[in-house]
Amino acid sequence: MAISPTFPKPRLNGYGTSFGHRKASSDYGDNLLNYAPEGDIDPSKLNKTKLSDGVEFSPYDEVIKDYVLGMLGHPIVRVELTHYQLKACIDEATTKLSYHAPLWTMQYASFDASVGQNVYELPSYIIDNLSYVVYKKSLLSIQSQAGTLEFDFFLKYFQENYLFENFGVGDFYLLQSAMESTRKILGQEGSYNILNNRFLQLYPAPAMTPERVLIEYRALDSNTLHPAYINWVQRYALAVAKGVLSHVRGKYGQVPSPGGGVTLNSQQLAQEAATEKKELLEELMSQIEEPPVFTAY
Repeated sequence: MAISPTFPKPRLNGYGTSFGHRKASSDYGDNLLNYAPEGDIDPSKLNKTKLSDGVEFSPYDEVIKDYVLGMLGHPIVRVELTHYQLKACIDEATTKLSYHAPLWTMQYASFDASVGQNVYELPSYIIDNLSYVVYKKSLLSIQSQAGTLEFDFFLKYFQENYLFENFGVGDFYLLQSAMESTRKILGQEGSYNILNNRFLQLYPAPAMTPERVLIEYRALDSNTLHPAYINWVQRYALAVAKGVLSHVRGKYGQVPSPGGGVTLNSQQLAQEAATEKKELLEELMSQIEEPPVFTAY
C-alpha cells in the first residue's frame, strides 16, 4: 500500500501575512493554510459552482449581478438567466482580472522554513498568482571570510570595477544586473519551483532553522478593489451574460404575440458579446496589467 508523503506546513513568523484573516478553526497552529483571503473574493471557489448547488451571492457578487441585470433591461424587460448562469458570468470576469492582476494588488507573506525541508504547501490564493520568493540572504549580507570563493570573487570584482570611483547611474544598473547573475551562479539567494500548483519547492534546501521565507504575490481584495476595475468586471460579466442570453433566445427565434409575434435579439446579443469581450481583453492587457519591463535586482 502506497503511503502519501507529508509536507510541513508553512509556519508564520513575526511578519505574518499582509493579506488574509485567520480562520475560526486551527489544526496546525499559525500557518498560512489557516488564513483566508480578505474581502468577498475567494479564488478557491471561483468557477466551481455546480447546478446542483444552491447559488449564494456575496455582497461583491450582488454588485456585479445587479449591474448585469440592469444593463440587460431588468426589471422592465425579462432577462432569461438563472442564478447559476449569472454566477458563472461573474466568476469568469473575476478570474480574468485575477489572472492579470496588476501591481497594485501586491501582497506579502513570510514564514519560517526548517533545515532540510524544502517543500511547503501554500494556499491557492497565494500560489495562483505567485510573483517572487526569497528565502536566502542576499549575497552582500553574507559575512565575507578570507579564502572563500565569495570573498575572493567580490574583492576582485570590486577592485576591477572601481565601485566607489566615478560611480554613475548607468554603472549602478550594470552592477545590479551583474549581482543578479552572480547570485544565481553562486547559489546564495536560493531559487524556487511550483509543484502541482499546490506546493512551493525551495532549492537548495534550507541549511538552518528557522530560515525566513518571503513570498510576494498578487490577490484581489474586494474591500480595496479600485472602482474602475470593479466596473471592468461588471462590463466583462455583462459581455459574457450577453453571449449566454443569445444562446437562450436563439432557441426560440420568434415568440408569438397578439401583434403578430416578436423577434428576439439573439444575433445582436451574440455580436455584441464577441466584440465587447475582445475590446475588454485589450483594455485589460493595455491599461490594467502592467506590461513586462526590464528589471535588475
